[in-house]
This record gives sequence, C-alpha cells and structure tokens, in this order.
Amino acid sequence: MDTLWAPWRMDYIDRVNDGESQELCFLCDAGRPELGDGDLVVHRSGAAVSLLNRFPYNPGHLMVAPRSHGGDLAALDPGELRDVAAELQLATRVLREELGCDGFNGGWNQGRIAGAGVDGHLHFHLVPRWSGDTNFMAVLADVKVIPEHLEATRAKLRLAFSRS
Repeated sequence: MDTLWAPWRMDYIDRVNDGESQELCFLCDAGRPELGDGDLVVHRSGAAVSLLNRFPYNPGHLMVAPRSHGGDLAALDPGELRDVAAELQLATRVLREELGCDGFNGGWNQGRIAGAGVDGHLHFHLVPRWSGDTNFMAVLADVKVIPEHLEATRAKLRLAFSRS
C-alpha cells in the first residue's frame, strides 16, 4: 500500500470536526483585502473573489466565491449574483488568454453532500482544460501531475487579472 503524507490537511480536518465557523472560513478571508494578497487570491471584485484551488485538478484551477459568507445560490441578492457571474466571465477570459486553455470544466459546490469542503460558503470551480492534458500517470499510477507550482500560477494570473 502506498502512503501519501499530507500534514497540511489536519487544519482542515480539525475545522470540520469542530464545526466550521465564519472566522475560520478561508473563502471569507480571501475576500478581505485588509488581509493583503497572501495565500492564493488572484483577484477581488466588488462582491466576489477568485483564488487558486490549493488542491487543483489542473494548473489555473480557480474557485470564484461571493465575498459574503453564505452557502446558498438562491440566497444571493441580485447584485452579488451579477458580480459573481461577471467574475466567472472575467476568470474564463483571463485563463483562456493567459494559460491558452482549450476548454473548461466548471460547477458550484453548495452543501457538504454536494462535495463542498466548505459547505457554509458557496463557491464555483473553474478548471482549465487542454487538448492532450491527460497522460498515463493518472491511469497507470493513479497520480495526477500538476506541471506548474501554485505560486508561479498565482503570480501569472494576478498580473493578467490586473491588466483586465
């Protein structure tokens, strides 16, 4: 049996077991500009934030979330919904132009049963895809290879968002 060590996941496990609160919500933290541009934030708009997924399916895998804490798409006010939709459009353009992707997978996570690691904060996933982006590693070794470091992708995308 192969053993993969991921000690950084313990913070997440502890939060889930303690009943995640808004103070511990990394999506809320990402939306707060007073915390600076650390971590994986690439862009903030009026009511939305875009950040890289720490455990990406592909380089440039973004999460777009409303800046307000809440877990229900139907509960967003019309202005928040417009801003999140505009942020998803902008993110799509930036990823296409900057990373040269050929397509996207996307969807939203709402509720733990739907796979949301943060079920109290609605968020959308936008995953860039390229022709030929699958390889033998996933099939033969059950391993996903991400060919670019998150910090390099973050720097590239922050610059691209600032130009958009």
